[in-house]
Amino acid sequence: MSNESHSGRTPATPPPAGGFAPASELEPPKKWKVVGPGLVVAATGVGAADMVATLAAGSRYGYGLLWAVVVGVILKIVLVEGTARYSITTGNTILEGWRKLGRWPLWYFGPYIVIWGFVYGASAMSSTALPLAALFPAVPLWVFAIGTALLGFGLVWMNRYSVFEKITAILVGIMFFTIVGLAVIATPNIPEMFTGFVPLLPEGGMLYTLALAGGVGGTITLAAYGYWLREKGWYQPKFMRVMRLDNTMAYVMTGIFVLAMMIVGAEVVRAAGVAVSSGDQGLLDLTNVLEVEYGVVISKVFLIGFFAAAFSSMLGVWNGVSLMFADFWANFRGKGSDHSDAKAHGKYFRFYLVWLTFPPMLLLMLGKPIGLVLAYGVMGSLFMPFLAITLLPLLNGTRWGIPAEWRNRWYTNTALVITAVLFVWLGLYELVSRVSEVFAG
Repeated sequence: MSNESHSGRTPATPPPAGGFAPASELEPPKKWKVVGPGLVVAATGVGAADMVATLAAGSRYGYGLLWAVVVGVILKIVLVEGTARYSITTGNTILEGWRKLGRWPLWYFGPYIVIWGFVYGASAMSSTALPLAALFPAVPLWVFAIGTALLGFGLVWMNRYSVFEKITAILVGIMFFTIVGLAVIATPNIPEMFTGFVPLLPEGGMLYTLALAGGVGGTITLAAYGYWLREKGWYQPKFMRVMRLDNTMAYVMTGIFVLAMMIVGAEVVRAAGVAVSSGDQGLLDLTNVLEVEYGVVISKVFLIGFFAAAFSSMLGVWNGVSLMFADFWANFRGKGSDHSDAKAHGKYFRFYLVWLTFPPMLLLMLGKPIGLVLAYGVMGSLFMPFLAITLLPLLNGTRWGIPAEWRNRWYTNTALVITAVLFVWLGLYELVSRVSEVFAG
């Protein structure tokens, strides 16, 4: 690995043209035109597993943990804003920032992103195929799994960011219509909902509370936000206000989705007295309840929303994490983040896109090897604490290259420390859970 320093780069120097829109270099976009990477983060961050977690919390505790959703939204806004602020004020990617901290971040991130991509690829295919298999039961699930993976592969391989963003916007629209519409049909108890903003911990609800505050909407794609900003062309300090608005709106939207699923859990699942399964199967349990309560049409419409949520997450990972891998491997090889191989649709980007799509298809037939699942669980549980902790020095110290005017204030540091502590706790719990599951199985 090369230790070549990037400290000589002028802060916020724009990366060379590589699909960026020249118009974005002239002036920040008008507010009504701000539909950007935040939309992609919102779509990618809320997957099937997040929907099930919120559904289960709502069915068990009603609106009692609504305040935890609010806390989680605030923490994610702080975390993603810090990642983006570092990138657009220094001109460095987050990978370059990690390099400044020493060799250890890349030695952790490299194996993690390779193992994570292999296991996640199979999981994403299954999640996206489940609602389609429920809609068309005559077709085997593996056919939909491979078909949606190939579709996602083609859409990301052939299209630039602007097209990818538009496709994501359509999927978000479908998610919003179906999930939020379902919450409206469920007729939420507004007075009871407001009591959920009072921060009380229900008996036995510690783990659900932490999961909602720290887990929902939180994935490796939080770190991909800075790369989508570069693809959008929002890579200079003059875009700071736009970025903050975009990021805030992304997590407000995430909060709305989570609230909608909590309403469904509290008003529909709890009333039906049904316990939803863990994992993506829990959403199929909900489909059966909806069919009984509201009829076949509503249950089918929900399956369409389920597909939109799962497929948008797949597309976000296929694009965003491929960008991160390309930057990682270019830095690992000493080429730096400005090299063409580190950019979208370069050879490293395309290699990882292939890695996400085709090798994981083997897991659909062979199952998940215990050792691989264990490594995936261990390294995955550490990523969010890793991101929160590494942001603290990058956003404070003079040696890391961030201009004084953009460094953290005391309240931002406080929020980051709280975020780091929360993610460390969640990471340790997730680690123990994963290890227990593997050895129990």
